[in-house]
Amino acid sequence: MNSDSDLFYERARKMSSPGIDGDPKPPCLPRNGLVKLPGQPNGLGAASITKGTPAAKNRPCQPPPPPTLPPPSLATPLSRVALAGGPCPPASGPASGPVPGPPVERPPLATDEKILNGLFWYFSACEKCILAQVCKAWRRVLYQPKFWAGLTPVLHAKELYNVLPGGEKEFVNLQGFAARGFEGFCLVGVSDLDICEFIDNYALSKKGVKAMSLKRSTITDAGLEVMLEQMQGVVRLELSGCNDFTEAGLWSSLSARITSLSVSDCINVADDAIAAISQLLPNLAELSLQAYHVTDTALAYFTARQGHSTHTLRLLSCWEITNHGVVNVVHSLPNLTSLSLSGCSKVTDDGVELVAENLRKLRSLDLSWCPRITDMALEYVACDLHRLEELVLDRCTHPYTPGRCVRITDTGLSYLSTMSSLRSLYLRWCCQVQDFGLKHLLAMRSLRLLSLAGCPLLTTTGLSGLVQLQELEELELTNCPGATPELFKYFSQHLPRCLVIE
Repeated sequence: MNSDSDLFYERARKMSSPGIDGDPKPPCLPRNGLVKLPGQPNGLGAASITKGTPAAKNRPCQPPPPPTLPPPSLATPLSRVALAGGPCPPASGPASGPVPGPPVERPPLATDEKILNGLFWYFSACEKCILAQVCKAWRRVLYQPKFWAGLTPVLHAKELYNVLPGGEKEFVNLQGFAARGFEGFCLVGVSDLDICEFIDNYALSKKGVKAMSLKRSTITDAGLEVMLEQMQGVVRLELSGCNDFTEAGLWSSLSARITSLSVSDCINVADDAIAAISQLLPNLAELSLQAYHVTDTALAYFTARQGHSTHTLRLLSCWEITNHGVVNVVHSLPNLTSLSLSGCSKVTDDGVELVAENLRKLRSLDLSWCPRITDMALEYVACDLHRLEELVLDRCTHPYTPGRCVRITDTGLSYLSTMSSLRSLYLRWCCQVQDFGLKHLLAMRSLRLLSLAGCPLLTTTGLSGLVQLQELEELELTNCPGATPELFKYFSQHLPRCLVIE
């Protein structure tokens, strides 16, 4: 009996004291399903957690001082010895089952190119420029041409050069633009030398640039000729506010590859410029011309070649053009689908009748700022232009009452109500349009865009009837006294898909 008692006390002494080799105590014995954790050196004291929970599997019973353990691996769960605070078995030891391989590493979400390629579509062009500066990974994704398609960089002359410490100028690096694959540029305030520097420093200038726009620049005939000769890919050209080139420069530089040409506010452009355009640009599809000195004679220069290819003609503020010029247009360009006579103040209802009878393919017609247009012109339009989708009647102003449209009335709108193809109608500052005329528009269920900005006689009651146009996508009511906050709230409830511009 004495020997058995001695053996029992000897085992109890070993359990309550450290081992000979300095090994820590064995784990606390479980009792009633709980594991008691000894006091922690951080002062949190003892705690109890339910045995078998995830927390119990990952939190060892640590007596002070805590042993140094390797971080747990998700691939190999801790053994009971490790949970008890004992030494972990070596990694090279025998295992009861197959050892899984290391986990597959994936890039962080912030640099995952697959995720970024979808995410960056939700940002505007200005926001993309900022995001491209975050890190190299984001820049690499954002500098793909697909994110910049359809955008045109605008570069001012002062932005094309860096000033060196010695005071000399160095042309900027355009590699970032080349990486994004821009096909068009707008250069503002440049000279012949600046254009030559741009051609030499932009890698894609020879073949990759499809569109060039020069605004308020001092380009001469020689500079224009060099630019179009060197940049063989240019098919769209815009010249605005360039007063140093002449009509002779157009004769020497225009190339047959150009399909779109826009010339505005260039003081040296007159009838001979139209002759050069008609003779040298057989493939011209779009022409926009804003010139105060172009006459009816110039519009007779168009040949049968343009008659087949040209589909868009914009004559903006061509004050000298009359109904005779309109006759030349409808006979020379019978395939037009878009025509603008905006600011052609000498065109009358008879000219509009010529357009309606001869240009049956028209889909867009702009008669804004034509003070001689009356309700009769709208009748011609409604009767003959069955494919028309867009009609602009902004400020059809009487010459003796500036700012007042006294020629487009409710009667004219009654004619337009029969046009089932019309999708966009602009009636800005048509000051004689009243609620009665607005009722005629309610029958035009095909309307998607309607502008009534500056119409002072429209009341809140009349405007509220527009909720019948359930397919309306955009409604402009700026400067309308009848457009009240209550009306805008009413529209938000009954036209939820419509953008209302206050």
